[in-house]
Amino acid sequence: MFATKWTSMVLHTLDARHEGGARTGVLHRSLPGISKKMLTQTLRDMETSGLILRDVLATMPPAVEYSLTPLGRRFVEPVNLLYDWGRTNADALDAFGPGPAPRRSAKRPKTD
Repeated sequence: MFATKWTSMVLHTLDARHEGGARTGVLHRSLPGISKKMLTQTLRDMETSGLILRDVLATMPPAVEYSLTPLGRRFVEPVNLLYDWGRTNADALDAFGPGPAPRRSAKRPKTD
């Protein structure tokens, strides 16, 4: 469920910044660094998991709003605890440094 960093960020953003619900464009502007494709994929995965509800509004043009389900609200609680811890311990996170460099596979010479 939390295989990507974006799931927890979407949960936290919906809860903390948008009172549990927001339209797609508002969410996109609230999550710096996320691509539209990744946001769409994350929202679909979260809807399938039962964390959020997708509501197509009867407007012209049609708009879509996402809101936390009761299950999503339950998952927000521990996520918010982690965000609060991060704000309180920003100095420790800054001192932590980058993780190990990713392994790169050696290029094989082309054989014709």
